[in-house]
Amino acid sequence: MIFRRNRFDDVVSRQLEVFAADEAELIGECREAERRYDRSPREEAEEAYGDYMDAVETATEALADMRDRFAETLAEAAAEEYEEAFNRAVRKRWPPFGLEIENR
Repeated sequence: MIFRRNRFDDVVSRQLEVFAADEAELIGECREAERRYDRSPREEAEEAYGDYMDAVETATEALADMRDRFAETLAEAAAEEYEEAFNRAVRKRWPPFGLEIENR
């Protein structure tokens, strides 16, 4: 089977690098919230999980905004191809953010 690179792979890769640099604090908050949840006692787990999910949702929304702004510059068919490439790359790089990216 031959794997072909998507024509948007390079631009998506660069966009995710920019996001990682610009939103390093937000990504760090997500990781820290996940650690707090993992270490929280049973009676605090539900609240800690909610905090984690709020952080993930914020990051996912920021990624979706980045994706949507760029997609608006493309023709409809190209925008769909780009969105699929972007969502796939997010799922691969940051699985927690990729869980809901398609719904944004």
